[in-house]
Amino acid sequence: MTASPLTDRKNAAISRGVGMTTQIYADRAENAEIWDKEGNRYIDFAAGIAVVNTGHRHPRVIEAVKKQLDRFTHTCHQVVPYENYVELAERLNAITPGDFEKKTIFVTTGAEAVENAVKIARAATGRQAVIAFSGAFHGRTFMGMALTGKVVPYKVGFGAMPADIYHAPFPVEMHGTTVEQSLDVLKKLFAADVDPNRVAAIIIEPVQGEGGFYPVPVNFMKAIREICDKHGILLIADEVQTGFARTGKLFAMEHFGVTADLVTMAKGLGGGFPIAAVTGRADIMDAPGPGGLGGTYAGSPIGVAAAHAVLDVIKDEDLCNRAENLGARLKQRLASLRDKVPEIVDIRGPGFMNAVEFNDVATKQPSAEFANKVRLKALEKGLILLTCGVHGNVIRFLAPITIQDDVFAEGLDILEAAMIEARG
Repeated sequence: MTASPLTDRKNAAISRGVGMTTQIYADRAENAEIWDKEGNRYIDFAAGIAVVNTGHRHPRVIEAVKKQLDRFTHTCHQVVPYENYVELAERLNAITPGDFEKKTIFVTTGAEAVENAVKIARAATGRQAVIAFSGAFHGRTFMGMALTGKVVPYKVGFGAMPADIYHAPFPVEMHGTTVEQSLDVLKKLFAADVDPNRVAAIIIEPVQGEGGFYPVPVNFMKAIREICDKHGILLIADEVQTGFARTGKLFAMEHFGVTADLVTMAKGLGGGFPIAAVTGRADIMDAPGPGGLGGTYAGSPIGVAAAHAVLDVIKDEDLCNRAENLGARLKQRLASLRDKVPEIVDIRGPGFMNAVEFNDVATKQPSAEFANKVRLKALEKGLILLTCGVHGNVIRFLAPITIQDDVFAEGLDILEAAMIEARG
């Protein structure tokens, strides 16, 4: 079956609100490669948006899931609990940053994790307000949309957002906002809009995802921690996209020397199977009463089994160090292209959570057009790329950390050719 009839069927059957980056219809996948319904092969530099950090169908993940399928698939943990849920909570409590007693809950999606982190923060503090940042992405539920710092396409047309959500500018100096300016806006926010003693939490991505792969400056993260401590505000680290070896650490917060009170996670935790979690200080996590947290599919035994295997693979295959090595190779290759591709204005990102940003050579303004040209040229040559950023001028790189060296080298060659051809 060709992609064209499938696209026609998709358009007839599925809401247009479900956007598609490509018209590739996957037939099978292995590690960092995908084959479509017509037998065409693609190198995957997207990994399902940072989900399959351990590669498509990692043998150990598949084996763990098959074993669980042979035992049971669903009981609802709130009705008939199971040990692997408890064991995974124990593992996350042990490995999540912070030298304090922790507890964990499981849900199904990253947006659910964020929603529950806000619920927990409000229950623990008795406060309502939450502060997020421009450019942030925290999900497509109403609370997730309210926290997200980008209107199109996430908020447009959906009406009023939940109240008591405030935004401060995320510090990106190349776009005119310094750390000092961001902190000054926070001070003004406390003076003019919301009493800091009413703020339950500040939520931040250690590296912005949809917003453009901008890492939080270390001094800014430390300043936010100090503000939270001063005013009794909880710090929520949204590690949905940054977690599980992607940045060269198991969690991106390990780069900053400070810890969050609550951490949200999903994506890479399940290695392709839906599971999400919130881990945090035990006393805070215990604030909601019994029945206040959970969900029918929360902590699915299939997702839990996959997550155990993912954590084993990250440790046994030393994926944190591999992320550092792959990211260094990618950034070195991109840097070597600066003379040939003067549209490149920035190359960034910790570990293997990297991005390249483009400006128009003549106007010096962000060029979404050039970024999209590179993406499409690469796709023609068999390489899947994703764009992002408030201006749409960033290409982000999220290949599986398990990608084979020869496939990675092939992907870099395609990327270089696509960037050079896009100039023509």
